[in-house]
Parts: sequence; C-alpha cells; structure tokens
Amino acid sequence: MIENNASVGTARSSRMLACFLGATIAALLTATNAIADTGQERAGKHLAKMSYLDNGVIRLGVDLNWGGAITYLSRSGTEQNLVNSYDCGRQIQMSYYSGPVPFAIAGKQPKPQWRFIGWNPIQVGDAFGNASKLLEQSNDAKQVYVKCIPLHWPLENVPGECAYECWFTLDGPAVHARCRLVNHRPDHTQYPARNQEYPALYTNGPWYRLMTYTGDQPFSDGKLSRIEKRIGEPGPWSGWTATESWAALVDDNSFGMGIWIPQCGNFIGGFAGKPGKGGPNDNPTGYIAPSPKEIIDWNIDHEYRYDLIVGDLQAIRKYVYEHACRPSPPSYTFEKDRQGWCYVNAADTGWPIRGELNVLLEQDDPQLHGPVGFWQAADVSTLVIRAASHTRGSDARIFWSNLGDKRFSEINSLGFTLNSDGEYHAYRVKLTKSPAWKGPIVQLRFDPVGTGGKNEWIRIKSIAFEK
Repeated sequence: MIENNASVGTARSSRMLACFLGATIAALLTATNAIADTGQERAGKHLAKMSYLDNGVIRLGVDLNWGGAITYLSRSGTEQNLVNSYDCGRQIQMSYYSGPVPFAIAGKQPKPQWRFIGWNPIQVGDAFGNASKLLEQSNDAKQVYVKCIPLHWPLENVPGECAYECWFTLDGPAVHARCRLVNHRPDHTQYPARNQEYPALYTNGPWYRLMTYTGDQPFSDGKLSRIEKRIGEPGPWSGWTATESWAALVDDNSFGMGIWIPQCGNFIGGFAGKPGKGGPNDNPTGYIAPSPKEIIDWNIDHEYRYDLIVGDLQAIRKYVYEHACRPSPPSYTFEKDRQGWCYVNAADTGWPIRGELNVLLEQDDPQLHGPVGFWQAADVSTLVIRAASHTRGSDARIFWSNLGDKRFSEINSLGFTLNSDGEYHAYRVKLTKSPAWKGPIVQLRFDPVGTGGKNEWIRIKSIAFEK
C-alpha cells in the first residue's frame, strides 16, 4: 500500500498508502471443482483455499481464507504465478484509508511502525498475520464473487466497520474487477481525503521493471517510461501522472501484468528488494496502485473498477488502446457522488450526495481540488460552474495544473466574482483570458472565497467546460 516510509524488511514491507480474459475451458469448469483446498502451507503458516477461473488464456485464483483477494494470476497451462503473497499486506487486494492518524480502537494501539497509516481496513488481514473473515463466496465458472469483513492493517485482529465485495470475470488476457466498500463506522467525523489504493497490486521478483506512459501525447504510441526511484525521493515508492491511465510490471523479456483504470491519472509504485528472482512467499516485490484521493465517509457506499492485463508490454498497451476512450476535457455533475473532488480547509455535509456538493466554507483559504486527469487547454475556452453560495467574500478563483507541475500557482489561475445571494447562478469563467491557459492540463482547483467564516457555504451542481 502507499506508505512512503515503510521498510522492506517489515511485514507488508513496502505497502503504499495505494483495471484486466472467452475461451472454452471456462465453460467446462463448475463451481464445485473451481474451489479447492490446496493443502499447502503459505506465508505465516497460512492454509490457502483457492477459487479459480480459467478461460484458456489466463488463470485467476482468489484465496477464500484471505478475504477472497487475488493471490494467483498466470497464463493458462503454466504455473508462473505473478502475484506476491509474502505477508497479509501484499496480494492484489482492496484497501481504503481515512482518519484519524493514528487510529486506535477497543483499547488496541497500532503497531508502532504503522501508526502513521491511520484507519486502514484491508481485504486479506493485518500486520500480525491474522486473516479477515469471509462472509460469502460463489463461483459459477464465469464469475467469482467474494464478500468479507476486512481487518485493520495496523491493529491486531480488529475487524473493519465495513464490508468489502469483489466481482471478477475474465475476458481474453484480462481480468475485469468490480470492487465495493459498504461503510458503517460509528465515528461520523468527515476526515480529509486520502490517497487510496484501487487496488494494491504486488508482483513477484522477476517482474521488477515498472513501465508506463507519462508524456503529453497519450494514445499516440509514444515512448514508454520506466519508473525508477529518484535520488532523494522519500520512501520506497514513486508517484507519477499516468496520462494513458495504466502501468505494468514486467520481466527482462517485457512480459508481465498491467493495470488500467479509465481516466485515472494518479499512480504510485516501484520495486523493493533484489530484482529478478523470487516467488509468492519471498520478500522481493513489485508494486502498483492507482491512487486517487477520496473522502471515505463513515456511511459511504463506494465502488471502483479496474482491469488486469497479462501479456507483454505491447499487448498490454494494445488492450488499453482498444478499450479506452481518448482523453477529453472533464465534465463533473454531482448527482450521486463527488466525482473525485475533495477539500482543503473545507468539508461538505457528507454522504449520500444528492444532486449537489454542499460545502461548508468556515475556515481560512477553503479549496476544492478536482481529480487528476489529462486534457488539452486548446480544446476548451470556458469553465462553467453552476452554484449557489452564501459568503461574505466574493473573490473566487480557478487554478489549474499543467502536466509536470508539482503544485498550484497564482500564475496558473484566474479570478471571478461570486454572487453570495444564495441563489443558483451559472458562472462562465473565460480561461482563455489568461496567457497561462495552454498546454496539457491535469487538475483543477476552485477557491470559492479567500477566507471563509461561520455559516458560509457554497452548493455546486456541476463544473464543466465549454468550447
């Protein structure tokens, strides 16, 4: 998971704070013979109970004694498992983050080296080697379904106040995964957004070369980049903007596993340990996680989807190109969710979202940050914000980040006047008035006022671009 000061030698060494198969073999399998006790000891004296899908192209295995997480993925007819299971924090599994930091419950304190993680239920188990509880599972030879109560990674044998569900199907060289969190925390605090893992993915030692596309001409077969640790970069992992929304861990022959989430730009990953060798129970591991920021409400019902693609780099990229929509300016309508937006020095009225974001502006410098994506400034000229507000100030401002920017700046911003009469208005911000509105854009920020105050708010129905 994405935790930047994790050490390689500890359990779940190098976790982060953290989208991919129809042949005849699948039709011949049955739910009965697809589930089998391996009778084999796994890491931490774990006895695996596997449920498999195989379509003649790839073979997928989930461990029913580890929350139904993916612990096996290979080409059909081989035993070359790509997935690392050195401890309960590896595998390919669900993982969510929220506050407080540190997180303690029922008199139990987090393991000292994991105090900085906070609230973090994960699908497989905890840092003490305990396994999560499986509630339901099914396998009809076409789809595997699992439901579990996850465990908090930093705490000893403490169930999460939530349920995780996964649905897996195969399509040629890809696993299609749908994942769902149903949360019911007793703590109703709205904690700040955290980078998530959608999902956390760990490979074995041979798959150590982390490859992706980071350029400004996505879907043009541009040169791929290898992500390697930069000198002075903290922690074991690197973060980057994946402008084609995928990344892969491959071996010396460029064969391995890719992960793709449409329109997701935030990724983190790397390799820990000695590269080139090692199996599922060995420490060396590659890691990838699509890692957008999200607010995880106490009562949220949240879903995401991803594909895993098995093959060489050319085949992985070809799969993404055949299934992805090309980058275009985003349009955010807050009908049922936040659309990936989150807050700095602000909070909204919580889940569920009903047709608008109702944001409280009661702190200094309240900010709304959009998700990381990719589009060209030249494709649009105007940003339209449909909102109502009640504020003392009226000095609203839009910021944008170009590809490669490390932070927002006043240079890349444009001000406009907010009407504070409490009625809905369509604000048309002519971005082309700024000479800085150019090149590839990856993120927006909206500051409704410079300084908030008690009982001040803004309600936003949509944020979208016009040509």
